[in-house]
Amino acid sequence: MKRIEFSPPYIDDTVIDEVVSCLKSGWITSGPKVKSLENEIANYTGIQNVICINSWTSGAIMILKWLGLKKGDEVIIPAYSYCATALAVIHNGATPVMVDVDKNFVISVNAIRKAITPRTKAIIPVDIAGWPCDYISIIKLTKEPDLVKIFLKESDVQKKIGRIMVIGDCAHSFGATFHGKSVAMIPDVSIFSLHAVKNLTTAEGGAICLNLPSSFDNLEVYKYLKMMSLNGQTKDAFFKTKAGSWRYDIVMPGMKINMPDVCAAIGLAQIRQYKKLLSERKQIYDLYSELFAQYDWAQLPPQDNDFQTSSYHLFALRIIGIDETKRDEIIVELAKRGIAANVHFIPMPMLSLFKNLGYKIENYPVAYDNYTREISLPIYPQLTNLQINYIVEKVAESYYSVIKTND
Repeated sequence: MKRIEFSPPYIDDTVIDEVVSCLKSGWITSGPKVKSLENEIANYTGIQNVICINSWTSGAIMILKWLGLKKGDEVIIPAYSYCATALAVIHNGATPVMVDVDKNFVISVNAIRKAITPRTKAIIPVDIAGWPCDYISIIKLTKEPDLVKIFLKESDVQKKIGRIMVIGDCAHSFGATFHGKSVAMIPDVSIFSLHAVKNLTTAEGGAICLNLPSSFDNLEVYKYLKMMSLNGQTKDAFFKTKAGSWRYDIVMPGMKINMPDVCAAIGLAQIRQYKKLLSERKQIYDLYSELFAQYDWAQLPPQDNDFQTSSYHLFALRIIGIDETKRDEIIVELAKRGIAANVHFIPMPMLSLFKNLGYKIENYPVAYDNYTREISLPIYPQLTNLQINYIVEKVAESYYSVIKTND
């Protein structure tokens, strides 16, 4: 069988046509297609105000900057995530406070509670593999009177929210639901990644969804953040092309993180068929689950229930009874059989940057256990049932080969 790639982008004729139309229009930086994509994401998620930016990371840096984060402040994050979750905090001069996760990969609410101090300004839960965190419990936690009382309200935004802000790291979870709602409808702010390997892509990009409490005017915050994403400039380049509209002002020390139209075009074509694409991912996820259920050494990833549904971004299989070395050997065996697999993620305390900052993996036993046994398998709409059956067969073959060799 032809080599099975891990996560190629979904590019069909509609995507190509949308990108070509952008190129032919003569307008390739931020303009009408970005606005159209913002509207499409708003319609899909049920969130009125969406800001498209050039990456999840820059969007998170901007939101934390807007929150007024500074040196000495703390942001609670899971130890089990990609480094960008922590780097967004570090780039604002604050301290990431890492806590452990639950066996379903996502941040432990009990661990969050124990980590809160008067310096805690935000919590960034992470929807690993597309599985949504318990945002309702986390929001409820931030509203507890004792925690509201100790919250240090320093910036204007902090005074307005009056409690710890909850920022959903929804990089993996476009299309996931919690209690029947889009994941974007529960945290104060959610940020999706639109990177090349994500369910919905713009090659590089991200989308910030504003769901701030009633003390905020979400539309005014949207307008402010749009300026902030473009160097604090009062008019974007597209608007400046209108007759007599060249004059602009700079009203804040903003960032340069706007999304170009040529990137938005890819996402526009995909989101218009996203319900179909998500359904196809679910079919693959369910078939994997059915086929792996026959093996007593296969620990399935979280399954949809009455309260949570995944975005099926990754099929995060864990192998019972192995260690990190054997896991890596299984991945090598899969590669020999023409299957690309991956691992999500190396816990941040195991990475040199964070080890040098004093984080120790010994403090995060569940994150470490998840990591040592996890193998992310290919899951994308282009896969056929024949390929899925082949992958499962070869995972089993690779497992037995490694276990036999190590006996």
